[in-house]
Amino acid sequence: MPRQATAVPLATRQDATLVPDPRRVIAKLFVPGEDSAVGRTRAHDLIDRIAALGEDETGRLLQQTLDRFGARHRDLTDAFEHHFDLVRHRVDRSTELSAAARLLVGAYFTHEYAVEAAALCNPSIVAHPDQTELSSGQLRVAVSVRQIGEGHVSSIGFVTAVLGPGARIDVAERSGPLIAGRRVPAQHRRDLLAAGLADDGWDNEVSATVLGSLPERFDEATFERTLAGLPADLRSRSTAVGTLEQVRRTATVGYATEFPADTLLHQRILWPATAVESNGMEDARFVRFVDDDGPVYRATYTAYDGRHIAGWAVRSDDLRRFELTPMRGPAVRNKGMALFPRPLDGRHLALCRADGETTGLTVLDRENRWQTPVPLHRPHRGWDLIQVGNCGSPIETDAGWLVLTHGVGPMRRYAIGALLLDLHDPARVIAELPDPVLEPDESEREGYVPNVVYSCGGLIHADVLWIPYGASDTRIGFATVPVTAILDRMLLTRR
Repeated sequence: MPRQATAVPLATRQDATLVPDPRRVIAKLFVPGEDSAVGRTRAHDLIDRIAALGEDETGRLLQQTLDRFGARHRDLTDAFEHHFDLVRHRVDRSTELSAAARLLVGAYFTHEYAVEAAALCNPSIVAHPDQTELSSGQLRVAVSVRQIGEGHVSSIGFVTAVLGPGARIDVAERSGPLIAGRRVPAQHRRDLLAAGLADDGWDNEVSATVLGSLPERFDEATFERTLAGLPADLRSRSTAVGTLEQVRRTATVGYATEFPADTLLHQRILWPATAVESNGMEDARFVRFVDDDGPVYRATYTAYDGRHIAGWAVRSDDLRRFELTPMRGPAVRNKGMALFPRPLDGRHLALCRADGETTGLTVLDRENRWQTPVPLHRPHRGWDLIQVGNCGSPIETDAGWLVLTHGVGPMRRYAIGALLLDLHDPARVIAELPDPVLEPDESEREGYVPNVVYSCGGLIHADVLWIPYGASDTRIGFATVPVTAILDRMLLTRR
């Protein structure tokens, strides 16, 4: 049987590489012996031993700890104070402890967590908020990364780089202490609350009355006043207690986090802050979204609690303050949502993989629920027969929406391909790249998850398509493709 000619590879790998850095650590709460112990715990006994130390020894140990670890964190004493407050209930006579002793208790209940000690992968790339002090042909970009540490817990980090001129990329140093952000009061949305209650089947007189009494946006104080004002004849219904508990859980699950203005982007960590994402925030797909209100950064990611996955959304004006909310609707039942970068005819669209194996197109309805998707692209080639999906948000070109895709083939080998969707009717696939634009080479096949190249979003700058990609869930590389080359290759096989 004659062998088919292999297509000339489209992508050029650049020299820049990001590798996991175990020095990138955050200070986290640590409770020794945190288990199912009954009665006095190891934590109580540890605090008693700390309290029994003399004043001199307490001061010496505290200073020694600050000398060893202080330079690795932004404000370690704040972390110690916070962690002491969290375990204060275990201290029999907390008011008798000196300020130094309280800080030392906090130190013993703190540990360092290396956010990317296990892996660094699955990047997306967007234009950076700051485009000052650049030369002609340059673009500063923000690269989001999935970083994985002990226990396979994923968080979202960032890298700053400058693209251009041409295929040049300069990645900024990732030095300095990390910060996980500070949770700040969030403005909750009534439409998202209604969508969540509809998804979970909580449509009754109690929930309808609460929704009808809330403004379009509300804070937690307004929410509590609304619940307190529920009429007595509704509060006495047999379903009232369960409904109100569900309404409260659904309304307050979203949150906002903020970073100090003097932190650099690469020092900011979006760390799991709710139970539904306690085991990880995976595969963020960032896009610079533009509508009549101007540009804003949006993203989707997968929240994982150790057993279940959920689709969540991120919104940020400046990549310093982030609002994080759950997504709703039948299209959000699997991983891999990717938002279009602008509305089309007033509609918000996204790519998804609701059935686990097919790329689909979904629309956001008036109730803020992502509707049942229209299939766009099914597995049908040897290198993608297990599943296909997107590798980030569609990229607008004159020829159509350029969509980076992923396909999974034999031995669970991942490769990156591409589709072209009609610019005005993205439910219509114009063309498909017959071969992968990027697949793991011999230097990329070994790693935390072998035989994988995967991206969460590319970008076009100066007629060059930039594809940041994770290699075997171990490190991140960058590849470039001339836009005309990939479009020409696809249009030769136009549907």
